[in-house]
Amino acid sequence: MTTKNHLVCDGKGRALAFILTPGQAADTSMLPATLREIRVPGARGRPRSRPDRVLADRGYPSKANRAGLRERGIAATIPEREDQIAHRRKRRGRPIDFGDEQWARYRDRNVVERCFNKLKQWRGIAMRSDKLARNYHAGLCLAATLHWLGSMSAPERIEGDQLAVTVSL
Repeated sequence: MTTKNHLVCDGKGRALAFILTPGQAADTSMLPATLREIRVPGARGRPRSRPDRVLADRGYPSKANRAGLRERGIAATIPEREDQIAHRRKRRGRPIDFGDEQWARYRDRNVVERCFNKLKQWRGIAMRSDKLARNYHAGLCLAATLHWLGSMSAPERIEGDQLAVTVSL
């Protein structure tokens, strides 16, 4: 049986939240659940759970995801798939604004790929050799924690308005 990691990381490539699902689970249906897992503590008050912007790959551009992000006031940088663009040309409707500025933002999505690569430095995570999903998830949590600790050279705090999220599978 295979598994998928749905990961949310900040702009510095540090894991904020992830969900482990069966391999046959659709990427697009896991975006809201993955975003609900975000909790970023600040200096005071409740933890921040709403990012300013979501950068996601072509696996997440459903109408439901875009509507959910709009309801929460989260800006989205998610390109449409080619089949959706062709379908939109046949019917009238508001096209998704994905101009040069959006493409420039989308280039920063490689941060999540680099986060995955950092986590996969652990052989057990790269090989997926654990038999139980909870053990694999625990390994991911430990690797993500060590990555966070290694990336913090001095006492560091995440400012509330600097949270940007990158989502990938």
